[in-house]
Amino acid sequence: MSPRAGLTTDRLVRAGADLADEVGFDQVTVSALAKQFDVKVASLYSHLKGSQDLRTRIALLSLEEMADRVSTALAGRAGKDALAAFANVYRDYAREHPGRYTAARLPLDPETAAASAGPRHSRMTRAILRGYDLTEPDQTHAVRLLGSVFHGYISLETAGGFSHSTPDSEETWVWIVDRVDTLLRTWPATP
Repeated sequence: MSPRAGLTTDRLVRAGADLADEVGFDQVTVSALAKQFDVKVASLYSHLKGSQDLRTRIALLSLEEMADRVSTALAGRAGKDALAAFANVYRDYAREHPGRYTAARLPLDPETAAASAGPRHSRMTRAILRGYDLTEPDQTHAVRLLGSVFHGYISLETAGGFSHSTPDSEETWVWIVDRVDTLLRTWPATP
């Protein structure tokens, strides 16, 4: 890579996201990025405010990428088919982009979070749940349940938590999606 050639904020953020996938999100800094581009750290400050700004931008990119994938996967699907597609997008993304997946869970300030793809994720989750006829406050409880179950499983699986026992984690994943679908279909109405 030639130094400084074509450095833009977008290029730096994407390179930072790639770096996160390679070495882990917690290792991504402006210094590490400068080293990758063979430039002085100071030359990146015209594009980034610092490492926290870089990390926030990677989180925003990751949320956007996942939202785009979920949107595509959900097109024309409903019920269990939509639920499985939704869950599989997150799991596949975590496997393909472990650093980005971690970045997507970075706490954001309320203004940044509101302007991010996070609300898109919420709307798509609620669209799936409308197929199960859940109303408030049950719908919000179910959104949190799905996030806890799917993201929790993915985090444990990617950390190797299920690699030393049977059944295979893929079998368990399918079992979980089936059971969550059953739970949502038989959810008791809140009085």
